[in-house]
Amino acid sequence: MFSVKEAEAIVFNLVQPLDRQRDTEVVDLLSANSRILASPVSSQLDFPHWDNSAMDGYAVRYTDVQQASQEQPVSLEIVEDIPAGYQPQSTIQQGQAARIFTGAVMPTSADTVVMQERTRREDNRVLILAAPTKPQEFVRHRACYYKAGTQLLPAGVRLHGTEIAVLAAAQCTQVSVFRRLRVAIFSTGDELVTPDKPLQPGQIVDSNQYALAALVKQIGAEPLMLGIVPDKPDALEEAIAHAISNADVVLSSGGVSVGDYDYVERIIESLGGEIHIQAVAMKPGKPLTVATFTNQVIYFGLPGNPVSALVTFWRFVQPTIKKISGLAEGWQPKFVKARTRHQLRSDGKRETYFWGQLHLTDGVYEFQVAGGSQNSGNLINIAQTNALAVLLVGQTLISQGEEVQVLLV
Repeated sequence: MFSVKEAEAIVFNLVQPLDRQRDTEVVDLLSANSRILASPVSSQLDFPHWDNSAMDGYAVRYTDVQQASQEQPVSLEIVEDIPAGYQPQSTIQQGQAARIFTGAVMPTSADTVVMQERTRREDNRVLILAAPTKPQEFVRHRACYYKAGTQLLPAGVRLHGTEIAVLAAAQCTQVSVFRRLRVAIFSTGDELVTPDKPLQPGQIVDSNQYALAALVKQIGAEPLMLGIVPDKPDALEEAIAHAISNADVVLSSGGVSVGDYDYVERIIESLGGEIHIQAVAMKPGKPLTVATFTNQVIYFGLPGNPVSALVTFWRFVQPTIKKISGLAEGWQPKFVKARTRHQLRSDGKRETYFWGQLHLTDGVYEFQVAGGSQNSGNLINIAQTNALAVLLVGQTLISQGEEVQVLLV
């Protein structure tokens, strides 16, 4: 049985990102939300595109106004009004100024903007009542934000609203993104039924498949739901063979412990899979199978207990999917330190996870354990979970108010 850290190292070293040449597609900008950029992007535009004003005011020559004051204002002739989107027609000569608005193009020979609050207009002249603090004040120079031809966005970033805004401004209307990862999901067990069926004595509703599909979709991959597979070797072999032929990642739940009807591992080996992990020293989630196939498919046999399936997904599967999907940074599990609002106890024999909610209170993270039983079969109180508090091996008690390591989910 591997420790959690050992299992993490094995899993993350097994997987490689999608290929930047073979596993990409070109999409339009409106379809790029939440996709991962496959190639660096550059633009032929400078940002700003031209020297422009950062303030409503007057475009002037600094040498004309550097001595201006309330007591000795400088009077300048206004030769042009320049709104945003207008190409200036004048060259500013000595003793002249142009009325200018925020974002408007600077006229030739003007090098400074005096904000309108420091001026007083009188017909076609303006009085400068205070000198600028420096030359080129309130002027945004061409390419001071970005120079055309250089890298605008690197490969491996997930595109959200801010990145799409940048791409739109740069007139990059189509981008190369990694294809969506295909994740096959099925549940095993004769006792399972779908949510729409009436329950008979001893039966259990299959919640795992729905939870895992939602989580897979949430991180940008495409779930392929294969349904419930009975505890029969032939049916399991058919399901696993189909899954590894049609997906990049396979998630099964149940059938990976040592019961008489747990056939998953022997079928994986019969199909040519190599098993790397069979159990992890964690609670919940000990019975975890991880295998790979020659076609680079990675297989996770998750525990059947609902909470165990979710905890192992968050700890190992979620970062794996993010890494394979092409995300360059931020795919690793993210931990923070938090103050626990409740006492947390463990026997110290396995790395133990408590589910609950992380809150930010007066600048300090606080962890609130979910009410009710912290039992791997109790799915009800895992609703609204956004974090897992972790007690490491050897830790048996973290008292209320003390610091605990918390995994963000």
